[in-house]
Amino acid sequence: MRQRQALIERISGMRRAVAASAPPPVDDPRIPPPAALIALERRLAHLEALVEGLQDSVHRESTRQRKQIADLEAQIEPAALAVALDKNARQRGL
Repeated sequence: MRQRQALIERISGMRRAVAASAPPPVDDPRIPPPAALIALERRLAHLEALVEGLQDSVHRESTRQRKQIADLEAQIEPAALAVALDKNARQRGL
């Protein structure tokens, strides 16, 4: 009987120690989030919007440059270059 009581006390003590060392639940709806967390969430949302804007801008610029490079490559193809040189020679009277 004495061993049983000692075992119950040991188990109870261990459970109390674990319960005391466990952090309180973070997502408890009764505890409002601190103001610093709210400010951090706003700042993060702002930074995400900035990054999305930057991604859009980079995409537009790369698309524009890709088109410009394709146009330049088309102009320096041998057939197109020959036509442009012939046209230039005629305009200059050569």
